[in-house]
Amino acid sequence: MTYEKLQIQNEELNIREIDLSNIDGLKGFYMNGNIAIHKNLTTTEKACVLAEELGHHYTTVGNILDQSDPSNRKQELRARLMAYDKMIGLIGIVRAYQHRCQNLTDMAEYLEVTAEFLKEALEQYRRKYGQKTEIDNYIIIFEPHLAVMERYE
Repeated sequence: MTYEKLQIQNEELNIREIDLSNIDGLKGFYMNGNIAIHKNLTTTEKACVLAEELGHHYTTVGNILDQSDPSNRKQELRARLMAYDKMIGLIGIVRAYQHRCQNLTDMAEYLEVTAEFLKEALEQYRRKYGQKTEIDNYIIIFEPHLAVMERYE
């Protein structure tokens, strides 16, 4: 999903691009219906960051900046999982296979996400589903290497 589509789908929120370079490593921030996205990111990076911040809007309660608190880490993960599902999802992995993507770079480009975002999503899907999972008539294998196989009956 593109950055523009995410913005349109969430037009009720105050989404702004601002300079966050003075805050080390911060690409986005959510607080009370307001989302700040670092203005110096690529459009693809902005889409990935916005998806995660939307995850915080829909799932996070309170201030979770202190990541030493296990409850805050769980909320952070929940927001990221929502972003991964919104931007990629299992069906996105299958569609990339159908589109004949040959590697992670091709997949990321096809799915309109960054390679880093895709790698993180695949790792979380592996943790969630284990070595493999099924969707529709496809088997997605996460270990030892990502593979998609069509089931024939």
